[in-house]
Amino acid sequence: MPGLRPHRYPKHVAQAVTSKGQLTACSAEILVSVTMADPTVVVDNLHVVYRVYGAGGNKGTAATSLMRLLKRQRRVSIREVHAIRGISFVVNHGDVVGVIGRNGSGKSTLLRAIAGLLPAERGAVYTSGQAALLGVNAALLDDLTGERNVVLGCLAMGMPPGEVKSRFQQIVEFSGVGSFIDLPMRAYSTGMAQRLRFAIASAKSHEILMIDEALATGDAAFRTKSHDRIKELRNEAGTVFLVAHNLGEIEQSCNRVIWMEAGQILRDSDDVPGVIDEYLAATGGEPRERERARL
Repeated sequence: MPGLRPHRYPKHVAQAVTSKGQLTACSAEILVSVTMADPTVVVDNLHVVYRVYGAGGNKGTAATSLMRLLKRQRRVSIREVHAIRGISFVVNHGDVVGVIGRNGSGKSTLLRAIAGLLPAERGAVYTSGQAALLGVNAALLDDLTGERNVVLGCLAMGMPPGEVKSRFQQIVEFSGVGSFIDLPMRAYSTGMAQRLRFAIASAKSHEILMIDEALATGDAAFRTKSHDRIKELRNEAGTVFLVAHNLGEIEQSCNRVIWMEAGQILRDSDDVPGVIDEYLAATGGEPRERERARL
């Protein structure tokens, strides 16, 4: 399969057999998907668990903490949150996948797991290239100017210095921050910082680009530019994941939608308007008036 790195796919996906020589349901579905298309992301029975230290007086002293480590004892105040519960899917080149769901359903956790920022408790995520995560918490250094953040961000994405220099003005113009580019980031409004993050991340064609609420702010003109850039990324054979509570953004930008609830997938379909209507009906949202909603 062109473009894939076979060593990054698990043996049971490559072989798709159990110890009895039979296809498992999960692996069989993945095997069909990867042999029928050009996959960039394979999520195979993924589980992600957060371990949260509870508040209260059960913190102990340094000596008792050391004894727990030596005895391999867990602190009783640790609470486990099963954020992702055994989900599987395959995404192909050219797909723009919207991920929707209530707060706490696991959307952002899924993106962070695909980006390699969170370890899998069980299962695995396999990608054909480096996944770039653009979110509202993406790192921009407050004490540096916007100009320095642009340069550092582009270099971190692997751009050669000459390309950074040639694309710098285009990035600034796309973000719309104007003369603020010479000021420290702490002088930026939230919307300005988010626009600059998007401009930096979208300056380079990513094989896998994940956008977490990055289009939630900005005026209509910037949202239109963002939509156009996502389309360009898709046409450049990239794969895009988009998490947004603004369902209009999902419907306008995506050709596939995943609806998550309590860490599981309720719907995974290319009928984006249909799934959005189901989601609104289930969550008590107002039905979309599409002729008015389109930009």
